Amino acid sequence: MSLGLLPDFPFDYQRWLSHPAGLGEIPGESHGTEIAVVGAGVSGIVAAYELARLGLRPVVYEAGRMGGRLRSERFGTANDVVAELGGMRFPESGRAFYHYVSLLGLTTRPFPNPLTEAAGTTVVDLAGEPIFARTIDDLPVIFHEVAEAWDAALEEGARLSEMTAALQTGDTATIKTIWNDIVEAWDDRTFYDFLATSESFAKLSFRHREIFGQVGFGTGGWDSDFPNTMLEILRVVMSGFEDDQNLIVGGSEQLVRQLWDRPLEDPAHWPAQTSLSSLHAGAPKPGVAALKRIDDGRIAVTDRHGNERSFAAVLNTTQSWLLTTNIEVDESLFSQKHWMALDRTRYMQSSKTFVMVDRPFWNDIDPETGFGVMGMTLTDRNTRGTYLFDNGPDMPAVMCLTYAWMGDAMKVLPKSADERARLALDTLEKIYPSLDIRSHVIGEPITVSWETDPNFLGAFKGALPGHYRYNRRMFSHFRQSNFEPAHRGIFLAGDDVSWTPGWADGAVSTALNAVWGITTHFGGTTYPDNPGPGDLWEELAPLQLPE
Repeated sequence: MSLGLLPDFPFDYQRWLSHPAGLGEIPGESHGTEIAVVGAGVSGIVAAYELARLGLRPVVYEAGRMGGRLRSERFGTANDVVAELGGMRFPESGRAFYHYVSLLGLTTRPFPNPLTEAAGTTVVDLAGEPIFARTIDDLPVIFHEVAEAWDAALEEGARLSEMTAALQTGDTATIKTIWNDIVEAWDDRTFYDFLATSESFAKLSFRHREIFGQVGFGTGGWDSDFPNTMLEILRVVMSGFEDDQNLIVGGSEQLVRQLWDRPLEDPAHWPAQTSLSSLHAGAPKPGVAALKRIDDGRIAVTDRHGNERSFAAVLNTTQSWLLTTNIEVDESLFSQKHWMALDRTRYMQSSKTFVMVDRPFWNDIDPETGFGVMGMTLTDRNTRGTYLFDNGPDMPAVMCLTYAWMGDAMKVLPKSADERARLALDTLEKIYPSLDIRSHVIGEPITVSWETDPNFLGAFKGALPGHYRYNRRMFSHFRQSNFEPAHRGIFLAGDDVSWTPGWADGAVSTALNAVWGITTHFGGTTYPDNPGPGDLWEELAPLQLPE
């Protein structure tokens, strides 16, 4: 089984979490000290939970809905029938995230990705020609050529098999040697550059690259990722984030809400049955309007109702753009280099539209073809990806009619949920002309465009070429011993601080980094036989490129 390591900083977060000694300890005189946590998404709640276990008193602020981009929207009263508006597939290699899935006893099942058993039938519709398949063996030769070229390009340009083996065995010396060379070679080059200049794709036609861009690498990405730095793509591939993906039955938002309500495990200071919920009288504080340093060195947090409260430390888990748009932040809290990194974040646009249907009708077999009458659909039309969620033969099912990115998402930005659903159904009827999809739809559609939500401003970070230095500054911010005093005491976490934006495991791992940093800030330590991410920093630190 994968250790869940990442090439930039191959620290084993699952080992740290699962060690019987615990994450560390904070001096008794600091027990009960309040610390502000801005944002009640998975990063904020994981950090708050672990900080409370250590004896601090997290005070969580949330401007909107608890869960962040783990947002599971229910269709009416159908309790387990949900539209996953944010994170919906979770690779098993994200072991820090799965630590909490296991802790809470959440049920998972394989995600219906294209050409997997969970999808049943997959339909690839390009240039008006739908192709039905169960595995890649059912696809025409040109698709095999594309897949083989991609595998060859990864070996040629990134030593994939050697890196994968090192990540799986925890060979950090090999990981660092290979990855440091890759960072220097590919930080300022794009995903498309990697494809177009690889020997394997250079021998093929433009049509091969076009197919790859339409169908995507692995389970997603598509040509909307072509302008991004190749480093982001390589991290996903090398760390196994494309493989063995699951969904959470009943919705991923359960993880955040159940961790909020769960009694703290083996808490320091707090009595038995204490939970984050009980520490907050059931609900987080309102959203944050301002952060500033005050005369005694503490950080004052002002909520949206004008209430001010000061803290010895603050953890911000919101998306970084909010620090320059929605929250009035004392500029002295961060160095100018960190402000540069925070403000240079570039977010991906994304849209999803879901409907509930009376039953999983797509499992009906067409006697002429032997395939399902409909399948998980990848297309160059405006729906791009259509995912089908079967909740059982006696349960309503869910269709993600369209999951699109960047330009494809922007096309429907002004449209209402009904208009988006109509457009998507019109498109799908062109692919499946003999299938009456509309007759199965029940209830109202549910849609999301994260870039229109003032508490998010985008789906997640998509780093451009040359952004590695910015990412390193943000990721390493939890180590503050060399900071000027004016910059200490405010910490960052969340998936856009991580190396793997858009993946919940990145949000969890940066939350754990912040837990280490805050523990140290209060004079605490980890245990000698269970070192944390800051303790092993010098050994595992991401490559520092010259400024």
